[in-house]
Amino acid sequence: MGSIKIGALAAHFGRDVDRAVSKIETIIDSAKRDEIDLLVLPDASLGGYIDSLRNPDVSELPPTLDIDGPEISAIMAAAGDLTVCIGYTELSNGLRYNAAACVSGDGVLGSHRKVHQPLGESLAYAAGDRFEAFDTPVGRMGMLIDYDKTFPESARALALDGARIIAALSAWPASVTDRASSLPNDRQSRLFDLYDAARAAENQVVLVSSNQTGVMGSLRFLGQAKIVGPGGDVLAKTWSKGGLAVCDIDVDAEVDRARRVLHHLDERRVDAYRQEKS
Repeated sequence: MGSIKIGALAAHFGRDVDRAVSKIETIIDSAKRDEIDLLVLPDASLGGYIDSLRNPDVSELPPTLDIDGPEISAIMAAAGDLTVCIGYTELSNGLRYNAAACVSGDGVLGSHRKVHQPLGESLAYAAGDRFEAFDTPVGRMGMLIDYDKTFPESARALALDGARIIAALSAWPASVTDRASSLPNDRQSRLFDLYDAARAAENQVVLVSSNQTGVMGSLRFLGQAKIVGPGGDVLAKTWSKGGLAVCDIDVDAEVDRARRVLHHLDERRVDAYRQEKS
């Protein structure tokens, strides 16, 4: 396939879905002018995130959308040849999910429902139950949402399913229990960067990490969007304010190079790993 251009967005998105669609269309148009091939938007881009992890206000939850509805369709129409990953709240069979869709002008390429739920998030969302990779114009990919990337098994499942790019969409806030005076010194700020690098390096994949910025209720989001190479090296990043991290990379060449001598997926010793107890 050769080199592709990847963009990871740090930006604020609130409850107003129509405004978000318009904003995203503008971002997509700019990305297309810059010849970006893959654009990863934050979790909850359409409708915003919950206002608290401890006690979310269930009367003011993010609006629910249908993956086949007009909002996602508008993103697909704007995307054209661009591959776009976007977060939203999905309603399915009466349940609300923190969800992500990967789309292009050809339709929905892949989807994911957040599996791991921190603190009181289960009061607002049901949990997903699987990690699956999918094929796109930029190669085989998978998606994680927020807390999913804390767990090595999440990214490993996608890598074992053939994903060479992992899009990690987040609405990741500063610590809610031990907040630092500045975001760069916050414990969650350090963990956010650590997980991005570790998940890329241990699976020898390219990880594209987006995040919300600004404030929603009691939550202050970190930003820190980035693109990480298969050796765990940060190739491009934003800081705590909004911005777009952009990088040109030949994904297959870099992944193959990382796996040439040490191939982590092939060299696992599954016979030595104890079966986990539920």
